This record gives sequence, structure tokens and C-alpha cells, in this order.
Amino acid sequence: MKLHVLGCYSATPRTNTNPTAQVLEINNHMFLIDCGEGTQVELRRNKIKFNRIKHIFISHLHGDHCFGLVGLISTFRLLTREADLHVYAPKGLKEVITLQMKLSDSWTNYKLIFHELTSNTSELIYEDDKVEVHTIPLDHRVYTNGFLFKEKLGERRLDMNEVLNADIDVAYYRKLKQGADVPDNKGNIVKNELVTKAPKPPKSYAFCSDTAYNESIVPIIKDVSVLYHESTFLEKNKKLAAPTKHSTAKEAATIAKKANAGQLILGHYSTRYDDLNLFKEEAQTIFENVELAKDGKSFTYD
Repeated sequence: MKLHVLGCYSATPRTNTNPTAQVLEINNHMFLIDCGEGTQVELRRNKIKFNRIKHIFISHLHGDHCFGLVGLISTFRLLTREADLHVYAPKGLKEVITLQMKLSDSWTNYKLIFHELTSNTSELIYEDDKVEVHTIPLDHRVYTNGFLFKEKLGERRLDMNEVLNADIDVAYYRKLKQGADVPDNKGNIVKNELVTKAPKPPKSYAFCSDTAYNESIVPIIKDVSVLYHESTFLEKNKKLAAPTKHSTAKEAATIAKKANAGQLILGHYSTRYDDLNLFKEEAQTIFENVELAKDGKSFTYD
């Protein structure tokens, strides 16, 4: 699992900071999460191939999270994209995008599929044989969801020394990975657990931006491997968090602790702050394993 942070600041784009956008690589998928202005430029800067993005998840309809989407959709068209593109977003975004395409006579030459979100409870919105994605209802000024990406349990791993010692034909390797007992070359049945190892523990990633402090999400993200949680304000500006429906670094850390997250990544910083290390310092008074998001930074989890 690998997370590319393309933008992690709140409000307006600046020459040295970008609004929210991330790319999550998980189990051979490449998911784009939010799409603020400048996202396609950052995709290029980070050498992420456009054609690998087949699913886009938009948390809410504030501009710093979705104003880059119509431009990216248009660029896909100019690049003669053929693959379907799925967009999971609050109801209303489809109307916005299709009106822009209509008025500019810029209909896509690929299939653009909107999955409109309206539920106020967590729901499964994407699933295949490797990954599933659930919404995380958040508490913001407009209808907002976070997203929980979860790997499914993989196949068992071959212990090749034991497999070779047991004299098992290569034709049975697939069945071994699927957990079956198989015959050796003499016809004797070999127990699966003697020649394979348990699959790697599945990883998970929770994206939570934007939201006020909201403990109701804790059961949804319980034991998540990595949690990205907005931390717009430091404690000295905590009085601004409630009316704007944002969180502080300490509040993000509290959610991480209650959820027993493996790691917390902070982001969505207000541009009023020059020293981001203060966010990490405040969060670490509550939860130890804290990292700071930074435009262009990647996090890899083996």
C-alpha cells in the first residue's frame, strides 16, 4: 500500500501549497481521493500515470476538494482515454460536471459513471475480489464522507523450502495458495499448513477530511492501519474549529487513539501556520505514531 499526497492544505491554492488530493495505491488499484485545483499538474509532477486512475472518490463539494475534477475529466478526453471512469461523490456533482461539459460541448469519449452518495450511514460503495471501500459519514458544513479502503485477506504464501522438500509438482502451487491439501509426486497427501505460511495481514486506510471532532466514526475505522485525519487548527485557534466544522491536531490524535489506528497522518492545514511541526508536537501528546502530510510526499506500507 502506498499513499501519494498531492495536496494537503485547506482553502485556496498557493504557489507552494495545494488543496486536497491524494492517490492511494492498494492491491493493484490506483484510487484518486479528492481533486482540488491543480491536481492534474501534481499528478504529472509525481509521475503518476493518468490511465491507471479508474476510480475517483470525492468527499464533499467544497471547491478545495473538487474544483480540479472537471479539468481532469477534460484532460482525459484530450488524451483519448478509452477506459471507463467511475466517480463516487455527493449528489449534485454529476449535475455540475455534466452542465459544464454540455455548455462547452466537451462530452467525454469514454464512459463517465457517477455514483451519487446520499446516505448518512456508512455504506459499501465499491468491492472486487481484492479491495472494498466504505463511506465514513463526517460532520462538516455540507454533506461529507470520508472513505475507508480495506484490503481483503490474500492467498496463503508458499514456503518454497518446504514445498520443494515435500516434492510437490508446480501444477499444485495454485491450490496450495488457495489453502488446499495436495498430493506429492508419490501420491501422498500433504497438509497445507506444513508447506505454506499465513497471508500477510490485510492493510486499511481511512481518509477523513473535512470534519468536526466526531467520535461516531470510531467504530467504522476501528484498528485501521493508517488514518489520515484533517487537522486544520492548532489548539491556540481551537475556538475556530467548532463554527467551521473542522478539527484540531489534538482532536485528530484523540480519534486515532480511540480507533486504535496504526498510524495517524495529519493534513488539511490552515495556511495561517508557518511551522507544521507544531501540529505533530500537539498530536503526539495524545497519540505517538504521527506523521505530517506534505505536498509531494509518499508513504509506503509493506
